[in-house]
Amino acid sequence: MILVTGGCGYIGAHFVLACRDAGRPVIVLDDLSSGHRDAIDPSVPFYGGDVADPALLARITGEHRVTAVVHFAARISVTESMTDPDLYVLENEMKTARLAALCRAHGIPDVILSSTAAVYGADTPRASETSATIPLSPYGASKLAAERAVRDTQGLRHVILRYFNVAGADPMGRIGQRNADAAHLIARLCAVATGRRAELHVFGTDFDTRDGSAIRDFIHVSDIARAHLCALDHLQRGGPSVTLNCGSERGVSVLEAVAAMEALLGRPIPTVRRPRRDGDIAEIVADARRIRDVLGFAPRYGLREICADTLAFAQALAQLERDNEMPMLPDIGRDRGAMTRGRRSA
Repeated sequence: MILVTGGCGYIGAHFVLACRDAGRPVIVLDDLSSGHRDAIDPSVPFYGGDVADPALLARITGEHRVTAVVHFAARISVTESMTDPDLYVLENEMKTARLAALCRAHGIPDVILSSTAAVYGADTPRASETSATIPLSPYGASKLAAERAVRDTQGLRHVILRYFNVAGADPMGRIGQRNADAAHLIARLCAVATGRRAELHVFGTDFDTRDGSAIRDFIHVSDIARAHLCALDHLQRGGPSVTLNCGSERGVSVLEAVAAMEALLGRPIPTVRRPRRDGDIAEIVADARRIRDVLGFAPRYGLREICADTLAFAQALAQLERDNEMPMLPDIGRDRGAMTRGRRSA
């Protein structure tokens, strides 16, 4: 049985869905501070609470034979981490360390940790796992400390996945990004496209890049979910502990992402150009050779699919809100499934 922390959140719920599709039994632990209970099927065993609660972990492991933990639960806002760094030390670093110790105490051998490319520094336009880790934010520093906590816990085998920019939605439309304040670029583009935001702010158009805007590496959330399944298989085959980048290896500028969304919509996206923010870097793209070599993983979806799936889910959600319906996922899934049938070839 796989215990998924943060399994009601955006990425965690997509992993739970991938496990269900693959016939993998899962349990979800989530405090619902940002996740949605209805993001997972009602038949999935659910425990509400804190990942660092020893009594709760004892209860879960007493009721289920847990063989692996996939740890998504974390605070993820760079901006919030700048204003409240102590919160990030507590939630990301200290609670991960506590969870790792509890895994060891309860005989859970395998841990997969959700980490981030934010652990790298400013001078890594193409980041490999051996690049310098000099985080520019308390968020990145807290995730780097969480990595160390997992590595330093004796008796645990682990895979640490450093994500680049995760976006998209389930290609069948069953789940997607539901938080209106999601900070990543593709979600903000869709918020403008569906009327949730008036305009997109483009921070920095004077970088030393091909069009002056920042360049990032986008990877589809369903590819991220599949990477975790590959990591589980690796550990279950007796593979060694490893840290791996998880990205597409393709750099996309902010203005190129805007153009891709405009092509899907058939109309312009209102944009306002703003000065670059403190800590923004010109370019960071994954060197993902190691994950191909170790896990045999490569992304299946590109920028167009990422934009199309995010947009279609956002449009379905916006329609439900306009109809004054509660955004329950079974309804969204039916609506989006009908919208996407016949479109996807991947």
